[in-house]
Amino acid sequence: MTTRILDLDRDGLAALRGRALTASVAAAEGRTMVGEVFAERAALSPHPDGRGVHNAELVAAFGADIVVLNLIERAWDGDRLHLPGLGTFRTFTELAEAVGRPVGVNLEPGDVPEIRRAEPEYAKRLIDRGAAMLCITANPGTGGSFDGMARVTEELRAGLGDDAALWSGKMHHAGHPERVTVERLTNLAAAGADGVVMPLPGTLPGVTKELAAEAVAAVQDAGAVVMGAIGTSQEGSHRNVVAQLALNAKEVGIDAHHFGDSYIPGVCDPELLYAYSVAIRGRRHTWNRMALSGRRAPAARS
Repeated sequence: MTTRILDLDRDGLAALRGRALTASVAAAEGRTMVGEVFAERAALSPHPDGRGVHNAELVAAFGADIVVLNLIERAWDGDRLHLPGLGTFRTFTELAEAVGRPVGVNLEPGDVPEIRRAEPEYAKRLIDRGAAMLCITANPGTGGSFDGMARVTEELRAGLGDDAALWSGKMHHAGHPERVTVERLTNLAAAGADGVVMPLPGTLPGVTKELAAEAVAAVQDAGAVVMGAIGTSQEGSHRNVVAQLALNAKEVGIDAHHFGDSYIPGVCDPELLYAYSVAIRGRRHTWNRMALSGRRAPAARS
């Protein structure tokens, strides 16, 4: 039986990846929090040498179940990840163990730096290094389209096999305005995405609760989970806005709730992530997740 992501401890979270991650999110019935952060940023680091707290640690401390790294090329030297405040990591498995969360990576179609490019070669490299999931999406102004994402999702699924977690979709227009429709979202599931990304109602013009509810039901019927995204800088808004977004998302059936990286450099307002988490799953699960955020103590040496 699949264990709900709500019920996993620190070690269980760090080990979660692939289709098992998607199944664990589905089992949690709309109570999964996802924090997206800039890979190279430690917004709370007061020291020139980068000592302090990395953005991934910050969102974990405020309730995120899953961390997604954006703009990974800024922290990647071709062989290792260099994360200010956290250290250097050979694999995403090591990083997941350090923060106690599964760690995913944003990939994009189009002309972007190689390790961030949604092509089988780079995707396989990330999966082989332990990336828990790949989120095929598009940053502002990059021109990503739903058709392009369906195409690369199909290519990645063919190249990576059935077990990789591929979540695909747009959080905003990304410089390519087009309507969010049920057909465009279900096409992503048909292309092989086991998770489909869509803007939450209230974050992108035209995405109403009615449209979102219809789309979520259709995508879930197609066998995928839905991640509702806040990617329009409202991750730095006010608590009353966040509470409305959260309850609307729960009403339409969203499985995972995404907070983007736009507030202080490369991360959301962590207090809003906390408020949203309390709205969708209460203090009990939120505090439990927060209490599991500390770094693991080093093993005793004999």
